[in-house]
Amino acid sequence: VQRMTESGGTSVRVGDSLTLSCTIQTQGRVYSSEILGWFRQAPGQEREFVACIRWGTGRGYYGDSVKGRFTISRETGNNMMYLQMNDLKPEDTAVYYCGRGPSSLSFVPSSYKTWGQGTQVTVSS
Repeated sequence: VQRMTESGGTSVRVGDSLTLSCTIQTQGRVYSSEILGWFRQAPGQEREFVACIRWGTGRGYYGDSVKGRFTISRETGNNMMYLQMNDLKPEDTAVYYCGRGPSSLSFVPSSYKTWGQGTQVTVSS
């Protein structure tokens, strides 16, 4: 059984900070070569890449719209992944999903094979 569960979404004001969590349940282990990522989807829009991380090295990669504001991290011992979001803007409003991806770096949702149900983040002025 593989399951991804997001949490931490809520309503915040412009400029606030928020941290999302992703719990990774797996029968085996998350391999160091794997890529895990955060995507988001606003109503009527395509799922958008936010950030991803190489599980073993912890190196993060970011979408242009969040670069410098968001930070992705992970706890390998607890199979947890996080998304620290600072200086939130109304355009950050979306359902945020965590996904378990391939071993090769990818920013495309179709490359990710396991998704959570999502957590809603709403940013208002």
